[in-house]
Amino acid sequence: MTQVVVTVMPKEGVLDPQGQAVRGALAQLGFGGVGEVRIGKRIELAIEGDDPGGQAREMCEQLLANALIEDYRVEVTG
Repeated sequence: MTQVVVTVMPKEGVLDPQGQAVRGALAQLGFGGVGEVRIGKRIELAIEGDDPGGQAREMCEQLLANALIEDYRVEVTG
C-alpha cells in the first residue's frame, strides 16, 4: 500500500464563502492582519498498485474534486 495525499482547494477567482466567514471571525477575534482565507480539504488514501498517483488523479477527476471550481494536488508520500 502506498500513501497518497490529495489536497483540494477552490480555484483562484472562485468565491469561497467559508473562507470569507473564517476571515471575518478572525477579524472579530482581533486578528486583523489576516488577508485572504481559503478553505479546502485534505484526503489521505492508501492505494495498491503500480501507479498510485495516477489512480488518485483519476479519483479526483471522477469524484474527489469538482473540476469546474476546484484544483487538486496529488502527493505520493510513501
